[in-house]
Amino acid sequence: MTVPSQVRVPAAVLQYKFEQILPHLDERRRRLYLASEAISLGHGGIALVADVSRTSTATISRGITELEAHAAPTHRIRAPGGGRKPLTATDTGLLPALEMLIEPHTRGDPVSPLRWTTLSLRSLAKALSEQGHPVGATTVRRLLHAMGYSLQGTAKTTEGARHQDRDAQFAHINATATTFLNGGQPVISVDTKAKEWIGNRDRPGRVWRPCKDPIKVDCHSHLFDDDQSAAIPYGIYDLATNTGWVNVGTDHDTAEFATESIRRWWHRHGRADHPDADRLLITADAGGSNNPRYWTWRKQLHTFAWESGLKITVCHFPPGTSKWNKIEHRMFCHITANWRGRPLTSYQVVLETIAATTTAAGLRIGAELDTGDYPLGTTVTAAVFHALPITPDAFHGDGNYTLAPDPPGLSTEPATRRPIDPAVTSLLSDPTLTGLARSEFAHLVAVSEPYWDALAEAAFQRRFHRPRSYLHPQTSSLDHFHRLLAALLHRRRAATSTLMAQMLSVTRTNLSNQFQDGHRILDLHGIAVTPIPGSPARTLQQLRARLASAEDTPTDQL
Repeated sequence: MTVPSQVRVPAAVLQYKFEQILPHLDERRRRLYLASEAISLGHGGIALVADVSRTSTATISRGITELEAHAAPTHRIRAPGGGRKPLTATDTGLLPALEMLIEPHTRGDPVSPLRWTTLSLRSLAKALSEQGHPVGATTVRRLLHAMGYSLQGTAKTTEGARHQDRDAQFAHINATATTFLNGGQPVISVDTKAKEWIGNRDRPGRVWRPCKDPIKVDCHSHLFDDDQSAAIPYGIYDLATNTGWVNVGTDHDTAEFATESIRRWWHRHGRADHPDADRLLITADAGGSNNPRYWTWRKQLHTFAWESGLKITVCHFPPGTSKWNKIEHRMFCHITANWRGRPLTSYQVVLETIAATTTAAGLRIGAELDTGDYPLGTTVTAAVFHALPITPDAFHGDGNYTLAPDPPGLSTEPATRRPIDPAVTSLLSDPTLTGLARSEFAHLVAVSEPYWDALAEAAFQRRFHRPRSYLHPQTSSLDHFHRLLAALLHRRRAATSTLMAQMLSVTRTNLSNQFQDGHRILDLHGIAVTPIPGSPARTLQQLRARLASAEDTPTDQL
């Protein structure tokens, strides 16, 4: 029988024809009719007809064989209800047993290894057969499809904990960038690309090459020596000029390396592209070498600001949102596509591949090798950090701040203690916020100070595994009065940690280290604290409004 060429017929047309004709045909005529339709469709016709008519491909193939053999018609037709019954009818316990094996939460053993390590058709069929339900892998697949199951991978949709003002931070970054660009000031997006190992190693992706002539790379490329060379690309993307710069490091991805990359971009391109600039906006993620919590990052960035004379403003994206950083989808993605399927055998190949990256929108990228040493473990003392001319923004100053191109200030205070405005102390110790009269709180401070010193010493030894022979900034930047006051306000939910840290002139991390021992002090002296209703105040205005609204209402009692 001559098979016609493939004809494109919509599945909806076949569905309509089958619904009109098949109910009037017996078993044999159904089989022959579906076989003729499959033959008329050409290549792929059997699968299409079987899917639309919900008939086995074996049945349609059998009908094609009968048509090609020109078999004489027979009047022997199987009676309705005849033939072998489905397993679900003869073995009523088959489906419940299968559900017990695949149900992830409510049924079966929650730690069953079958569920996670051997959840395959053959393993399920074997497990069912051992339970007294003989079945094959093909039948298991059909039953799973009938129950609404299919093979699926994971989907990256769960973002985890959200930043409390994530959308507002995005709006703040956009408004700040727009202001800088409208004023003719440079705006750059920075980040570190994934480390790339140097050598004849396998890389994802494919490239056009002569047939049967792939690039030959080393086997077992996941094994490498401790001294294996690596490329650490730190990128800078200029939003105004649509240009990029990649500083390829060979040592470590540290804050000093990140700042040196920005410095090289400025001297190579930034200064020439923006000759009238006196300010610079940097947008970065909240992790890696440009982590806003790293004092070394801010210290190194201030050094660059002082050298260049630029007033540098930094805006960090909320945690978990670095994919929205411009450099990710305007520069790094094109670099990854450009060196797909080719081994990075040397630093020269890395540099040339990056420099050859272009786009239809006119993207140009420069690259340079940085063989400098950037050792790990560099620290900045509290005295040096607090002397830096850093101005936190009124909106989330921990992620938005400005560094002035001024020399560091000279602090006359001890390295571990900063003065606190008496007005701030009076405001925070208001009985409306603490729930204690001022005299009661003063008495609590006096009787708990010996206990606090013992707890702080024990906590330090647990954290650093050595006796405290000096005043560590994380445990000594506040006196006992303000440390206990902050812990009490934290338990009372009077204000956020960020707001209290700004008012007490410490970092949020520094303040958070005080809370654990502060709560122990309150529990030790039997102080049962009742939280203030509502959300904690995030700004000074909200805190004052809370005090004003409480003047005519009774204060919460402890």
